Amino acid sequence: MAEQNGIIQLKDIDVTFTSEGKTIEAVKDISIDVQKGDVFGIIGYSGAGKSTLVRVINLLQRPTSGEVIVNNQNMLSLSAKELRTARKNIGMIFQHFNLMNSLTVYGNIDFPLRDSKLSKADRKKKVEHLLDLVGLSDRANNYPSQLSGGQKQRVGIARALANDPEILISDEATSALDPKTTTEILDLLDRLNKQLGITVVIITHEMDAIKQICNRVAVMEQGKLIEEGDLLTIFGKPQKKLTKDFVDTSTQIKSALDEIKSSGIVNDLTGSLIELKFTGDVTNEPIVVGLYKRFNVSASILFSNMERLSGTTIGIMLLALSGDDDKVKEAIQYLNDLKINVKEIDLSESEGE
Repeated sequence: MAEQNGIIQLKDIDVTFTSEGKTIEAVKDISIDVQKGDVFGIIGYSGAGKSTLVRVINLLQRPTSGEVIVNNQNMLSLSAKELRTARKNIGMIFQHFNLMNSLTVYGNIDFPLRDSKLSKADRKKKVEHLLDLVGLSDRANNYPSQLSGGQKQRVGIARALANDPEILISDEATSALDPKTTTEILDLLDRLNKQLGITVVIITHEMDAIKQICNRVAVMEQGKLIEEGDLLTIFGKPQKKLTKDFVDTSTQIKSALDEIKSSGIVNDLTGSLIELKFTGDVTNEPIVVGLYKRFNVSASILFSNMERLSGTTIGIMLLALSGDDDKVKEAIQYLNDLKINVKEIDLSESEGE
């Protein structure tokens, strides 16, 4: 059962639609618990139900059944007026920015403050602060048509922060951006999370976005939550096939295997091909050197990817081992003893996986 002290608690959520006489279960019995200060990522392919689920948080989508608790408030029990107030605590940014083209950057950011009790001077001060926060102080008088995609998204983020929300929801907010701009926007969200203490929920279909800033991850498939955990566990020890596919795409291991097979290298292999996955500093001695010293087993590195996630090293390698069969078995056991996840690869089965 999920902890009961999260800033966002979705319990046993179902969302069902009826279309042309057919029943569509968009979200099926999902419970998640997002802690204050989390950067919580929800990943899944298009149609997985992740955007529907996240819209339940502020009741832009009312669930068919289940409970929605945000900041210890039962959102489903609120009056229309109370719900409008509660929604101000939840900022949203979108894939296509949703800016008003007839307003300047300043006007777009000021728009959510039009009904606030702030004086004109205080509103001006706040908008200028938000412009500075997202790095757009020099663009205040520009219109959206004069901005790049990344600049438009920065305006969207500043506007979402206007009412000082404790929660910021990013619904595929980087999907329309190029890789460099995506990294910059994710860096900005990471900084806002740390600087403001704001809880961030990110909806995406890209594992690269998840691993850049998230500390917890939920994986959705066909309306169901199939796996959830901290970033290191999900990335280092994925349990479900879809999760493994996301991780493999991010580490480029699958493309490496495909290249090895197509290049003909496999025809020259005389021993075993193994995949290693490890978390943290598993040994003070380089693995390749260690295998040769201990077992007289040669290890050729065909692929290697090392990353730092949440301050911990995550590694994946493809090694071609050659040597006496018994010694190779001992070497593989030695790697297992080091808590390295070892998988022997049959390249004849890699195609189409």
